[in-house]
Amino acid sequence: MKIRAQALLFDNDGTLVSSLESVHRCWTRWAGEYGITAERFAQIELHGRTAAEIAADLLPPEIVPEAVARIEMLEVADVPNGGVHLLPGTHDFLTALPADRWAVVTSATRRLAEARLDAVGILPKTLIAADDVTRGKPDPEPYLLAARALGVDPAACVVFEDAPAGLRAGRAAGMITVALATTHPAHELTADLVVEDLSALSALVTADGVEISTRD
Repeated sequence: MKIRAQALLFDNDGTLVSSLESVHRCWTRWAGEYGITAERFAQIELHGRTAAEIAADLLPPEIVPEAVARIEMLEVADVPNGGVHLLPGTHDFLTALPADRWAVVTSATRRLAEARLDAVGILPKTLIAADDVTRGKPDPEPYLLAARALGVDPAACVVFEDAPAGLRAGRAAGMITVALATTHPAHELTADLVVEDLSALSALVTADGVEISTRD
């Protein structure tokens, strides 16, 4: 299968990097600090959502800002402790792309996203973070903002995501979607193409854009 695009938009956690160990450590500690039971915490969808949305599901409105600041502090401080690493294929796939043809679009704050990306040596020219939007995924706003930043028609963009919320955002933005089965089983992912991870894909830069192909 081949997909042609003008720009490639990547989620970060679960798509380019794995941060599950760090996320588990930090959010478990955070939940304990705020008196949230394990049973209650287990009912909340974490992946692909902003910390503000998660905190709002769990805590009274008046303490949400403080709680969001606390989880950001915990996660940023935890990055040097390990638990954040490149997923298979990420380095080679991004290296094949011109800097102005791709962006990272994450539900994390800019401070946290930059800490994790810096830890694994990824330096995107364009980064859209939770701080930049009023509505996070599954709303299309983050991906539409990234397309605008790159000067590309949304219909000419491809979204790479591991989370259902992010894939919904990509579809709502009118973009082609590629799902990576890194954090969810393939049967739970609805996309134009579903692969195991970025190592299953290759990218060829042409005069007309980027041609993405599945490896044999």
